[in-house]
Amino acid sequence: QEQLVESGGGLVQAGETMRLSCEASGSTFNSYAMGWFRQAPGKGREFVATISTSGRGTLYADSLKGRFTITRDNARNTVYLQMNSLKPEDTAVYYCAASYRLRSTQREYVYWGQGTQVTVSS
Repeated sequence: QEQLVESGGGLVQAGETMRLSCEASGSTFNSYAMGWFRQAPGKGREFVATISTSGRGTLYADSLKGRFTITRDNARNTVYLQMNSLKPEDTAVYYCAASYRLRSTQREYVYWGQGTQVTVSS
């Protein structure tokens, strides 16, 4: 069983950068593909990015390619989401999640963190 804890959220101005972290407490972190999702106020949760077990494979939401980068450090049981040129529409609760396969669909993810709030002011 993996427990996932996100950190790094907060309030930033438009155009700034932020890095989110998600640390897993289980012993099998490197067996899971890891993903980031987000949920904006009044909207459903949407896919952001995912990374393979080795870190060599990644997928991104088309609208976020070029601004967001997902990486992982298996030695630290941690996955990161680097967010650049942030926009007010990036305001959301960001969740990390673990999956057995590299997928963008939520139902493929078996473990979820509690989320961290990201607020981008204009």
